[in-house]
Amino acid sequence: MNSTGHKPRIVIILGPTGVGKTEVAIKLAREYGGEIISVDSMQVYRYMDIGTAKPTSEEQSLVKHHLIDVVDPDEEFDAAMFMSQAGEVIDRLNSEDKSIFVVGGTGLYIEALIGGLFNGPGADRSLRSAYRKELEEYGRGYLYEKLKKMDEAAAETIHPNDVFRTIRALEVLELSGESIVKKCSDHHFGDKRYDFIKIGFMIDRALLYEKINRRVEKMMADGLVEEVEKLLKMGYDETLKPMQAFGYKHIVNCIKEKCDIEEAVKMIKSNTRHYAKRQLTWFRADENVEWVDPSNIGVVREKTGNFLK
Repeated sequence: MNSTGHKPRIVIILGPTGVGKTEVAIKLAREYGGEIISVDSMQVYRYMDIGTAKPTSEEQSLVKHHLIDVVDPDEEFDAAMFMSQAGEVIDRLNSEDKSIFVVGGTGLYIEALIGGLFNGPGADRSLRSAYRKELEEYGRGYLYEKLKKMDEAAAETIHPNDVFRTIRALEVLELSGESIVKKCSDHHFGDKRYDFIKIGFMIDRALLYEKINRRVEKMMADGLVEEVEKLLKMGYDETLKPMQAFGYKHIVNCIKEKCDIEEAVKMIKSNTRHYAKRQLTWFRADENVEWVDPSNIGVVREKTGNFLK
């Protein structure tokens, strides 16, 4: 809290990938003398710029961005680390009387930031070992299908390639008897660390998918293949968690001649569209989100201004 005893006030701009959060957030931050905290679980990694759609150097020169390029691809980063580091930035910006914009699409990080991590069961080594054995024997698809059968709501919010979150969701369900989605939802009613407004960006689904497709094509034109080749030459193994993200994984397969580039682009587009759908599933469960079309900058500006005043 600041010297007056009030909680820091933060403007949260969220929505699916490709919807246009960065452009609008930069405009608002410049108008209100603020800085931006990125809420993106991939943009925290150094050297992974094109495939994560990081704000360009020009965009970052317009407004100060935080929580971008925080760790190397072979270093750990999770929601708890984000909560801690973002909290420090918020406290400093609040003491400097600057407007604070939290912008991104990683729902778990947003919830961790404003309400802390939910009080779920701790890690069970024997249980995780069993899941890892199943992973080795049958592959990640088997674990994901298992989660779909046992906890469809959780599976809807997790990418099939995200082994860590899949195992955690299975673990929480088995240890507590409740879905991790329900636990996160129940946690929403706890005390919040900040005063906030959540402005969600949404556009027509067909238009969103078209924008995603164009973004992937631009990534390819900007040198995504060269970026992945550079990461491999730097010694970052394809089995690392960030290297398993869509975009990077498919390009690695092309480099290793396991697929052709056209097929890789097709799969990246498809996976990104499915990811956007999962993001929407997560965010739509939050009754605090005020949904707007990002092209209607007047409405966004009005909501922001009223809140900050």
